[in-house]
Amino acid sequence: MFSHVVIFWTDPANPQAPDALIAGGEKYLKPIPGVIQFHMGKMVGSHRPVVDQSYQVALNLIFPSKQAQDDYQVHPEHLKFIEQCRSLWTKVVVYDFE
Repeated sequence: MFSHVVIFWTDPANPQAPDALIAGGEKYLKPIPGVIQFHMGKMVGSHRPVVDQSYQVALNLIFPSKQAQDDYQVHPEHLKFIEQCRSLWTKVVVYDFE
């Protein structure tokens, strides 16, 4: 099993950016072959200081293998997501692990 976690900081000048980014993920990323689990949503506030609350949207994908995730990275729909939604974020951080 391979997990691919992407953290997005959206453009604060665009208050609709988090919802638009999530809609883009649902449209372009969720149907890509090899994605076992798709979860994308907004940051949830917490009273715990250990919880990072600086981002706006997170994406959590699970694949059966690293190769499936590698295939996802070059899939035309993933590239289309980047092209269509790039203007919605100002920063992205990725965490991959097995």
